Amino acid sequence: MRTAEPGSTAGRRMDVNPELWPDVVDRPGASRARTAVTRALVRRALERLPLRVRFPDGTRFGAGGPLVEIHDPEAFHRRIGTQGLIGFGESYMAGEWDAPDLVAALTVLAGSLPELIPAPLQRLRGLWAPKQPGAQRNTPGGARDNISRHYDLSNDLFALFLDDTLSYSAALFRGFPATWPLLATAQHRKIDRLLDLAEVGEGTRLLEIGTGWGELALRAAARGAHVTSLTLSREQRDLARERVREAGHADRVSIELCDYREATGTYDAVVSVEMIEAVGVEFWPVYFRTVDARLAPGGRAALQAITMPHERMLAARHTFTWIQKYIFPGGQVPSVEAVEETVRDHTRLAVTRRDAHGAHYAETLRLWRERFTARADEVDALGFDETFRRMWTFYLSYSEAGFRSGYLDVQHYLFTKESTPR
Repeated sequence: MRTAEPGSTAGRRMDVNPELWPDVVDRPGASRARTAVTRALVRRALERLPLRVRFPDGTRFGAGGPLVEIHDPEAFHRRIGTQGLIGFGESYMAGEWDAPDLVAALTVLAGSLPELIPAPLQRLRGLWAPKQPGAQRNTPGGARDNISRHYDLSNDLFALFLDDTLSYSAALFRGFPATWPLLATAQHRKIDRLLDLAEVGEGTRLLEIGTGWGELALRAAARGAHVTSLTLSREQRDLARERVREAGHADRVSIELCDYREATGTYDAVVSVEMIEAVGVEFWPVYFRTVDARLAPGGRAALQAITMPHERMLAARHTFTWIQKYIFPGGQVPSVEAVEETVRDHTRLAVTRRDAHGAHYAETLRLWRERFTARADEVDALGFDETFRRMWTFYLSYSEAGFRSGYLDVQHYLFTKESTPR
């Protein structure tokens, strides 16, 4: 009798709510021929990788490494054959496959993505890959809906796995491996570095694009800055305002429910932490023009941005991904080249400095993932079902794997603006 690996769903069928998760419940239709071709392509791709793939009938292949256990091969191949990587993620949500060390397995896959799809299919990606839905465009109205779907889930949910600073972005550690007791300090180190880059101090007029739950605004106010912080999340705005009042900085910090495109005024400094990823490709020029327009001559802008390799960004920028469907609707991670070309072509800003900290994000995500897993009962008590927990586990693991494999990186940018117009 086969026993399941720890954390596996083998031997049981998941109870998935069809109203909440219709595409997880409904297995896509696919012809036998298409499923057979998919099965052959998947095997060809996986058997060369440092993975061990195991099927219910005892069949195994792979070059050794982390275990991937396929519980329902028919559903697994049908989903991938019709929905690609979206289907791969939905298959995990449905419990059709598992990995005892999910991050390790996904790290292998993330590092091998360009080789997983045969070159002829890659060239025809525009024909078979799902397209981004128009409803997820980050117009002012669309951006509000997209942000709300993630950040308005529940402040209590985020508080379960974030540290006391409620910082939801990469921390900056002194060394590895990182430990939970040091996470809040590492988040403050990250925030302080960005504020230092922007030279935020006594009397600085600071615009923050993307409030989070207010920790950067609080840190800047403690330096004597006057902060205007913009968010599209009502949940974040309300809690951030409460934290500002409790800290005694209500006279220095204004938290506004406002799209960055609607911002007014002139500021000595602009800081934005992992906001560019939510802007969308077509609005990158608008975003950076806004930073430029709001920044006074001689001002400085500090950004923290997740990036991916340019060629992979170009291949993915018009397709619909699992992350966009379930986690960050309308999102798109830029490349270093895309950021710098956009700044050069659409603003008067200069890229003065760039530093990469990808390994720090991998450790940050590991700590969040471990905390989320350890507090699964509390997530359940908030009303989030097992499918949601598997989705969130996949998201955190998928993201961590991206940074561990080098597929993703995170940058600290300093942009400066000349004191006099060119």
